[in-house]
Amino acid sequence: MMIIESGSWLSQLRRFHGTALEVVWKRVVISTVLGVVVTVFHEIQIYFESNLTPLPFTIVGFALSIFLGFRNNTGYDRFWEGRKLWGSMVNVARTMTRQVLTLVGPRMITAAGDRELDRRELEEREAVREQVVHVLIAYVHAFRHHLRDQDALDELEGLLPPELYRSLRAELNRPVAILQWLGDRLRGLYDRGWIHPMHLPVLDGSLTEITSIQGACERIKNTPIPASYTVLIHRIVALYCLGLPFGIVTTTGIMTPVVVMIVTYAFYGLDAVGSQIEDPFGVGPNDLPLTTLARMIEVNLRQRLGEQELPPFLKPVDGVLQ
Repeated sequence: MMIIESGSWLSQLRRFHGTALEVVWKRVVISTVLGVVVTVFHEIQIYFESNLTPLPFTIVGFALSIFLGFRNNTGYDRFWEGRKLWGSMVNVARTMTRQVLTLVGPRMITAAGDRELDRRELEEREAVREQVVHVLIAYVHAFRHHLRDQDALDELEGLLPPELYRSLRAELNRPVAILQWLGDRLRGLYDRGWIHPMHLPVLDGSLTEITSIQGACERIKNTPIPASYTVLIHRIVALYCLGLPFGIVTTTGIMTPVVVMIVTYAFYGLDAVGSQIEDPFGVGPNDLPLTTLARMIEVNLRQRLGEQELPPFLKPVDGVLQ
C-alpha cells in the first residue's frame, strides 16, 4: 500500500510509481499521437475530413463515466471489506492471546483449597502458552501467504512444532490445518484439566471467528468482478479514447491532442484504478499491506509473552508498505 505524506500536494502530483499513470501512460501516448495525426490531417486538409460531432462522445462519455464509477465503487468496497476483515484478525489474535494467557493452565483451586504451582508446573504452563501463541502467529503468516498464493512454509519453521511443520507440506489449505491443530491442542488441554469447561467455548469461539474471517477473505479473493463486465468496460474505454480525436477535431482544432491527452488519462486511469483495487490481497503498491499487518500482530503477541527480542515493525520502501 502506498504511503503518501499528508499535505505534500506537489509531491503527490510528481509521483509516478504505484499510480495509475505508471500503468496507462503508453495508452495515453498512443491516443495523444493519434490526436496529433488527426489534427495535422485536419489542418492541412489532406485526405481527411471528419463529419463527426462531439455529441456522440458527450453522450457515451457520460454513460461511460457512470459505469466506471460503479465499477470503481465495487472494487473499493472489496478493498475496504478486506481491510476490515484484517482489522478483525488483529483484534481476534490479540483477544485469543489474552484468553490463552489467562484461561489456560493447571488448576490452582482444588477441593482442599488454593494451592501454589511448583516450578515444574510453572515452566510447563509457560511452555504450553508460548507454543499456542507461536502457532497462532504462524497461522497469521500462513494466512497471508495463502491469500497471496505464496509457498513460504520455511518462514514458519521456528514457530511451529516439528510434527505440525512437517505435516503442512502436504496441505492444500495450510491455515485451516493450523486451526485444526489449535482446536485439537485446546481439546487436549481441556481433557487434561487445564481449561475450565466454561472457558473452552470461549476459546473455541475465537477459533470460529478466525475461521469466519478466513472464509470471508477467500470469498473476496476467489470471486472477482465478472470478467464479461470488466472486458466490456476495457473495450468501451479503448474505443472511446481512440475515436475521441475524430469527434472533437472540428471543434477544438490544434488543441485536440491536449484535450485528448487529458480525457484519455482520466478514462484510462479510472479503468486502471478499478482493476488495481479489485483484488486487495496482492503484492502491488495499491494492495493491502498484509506483511506489515502480520508483523504488527506478531510483535504484539510476542510482547504479551514477555519476549524481549522482537522483530522490527516494517517501514515503507520507496513509499510502499508490503
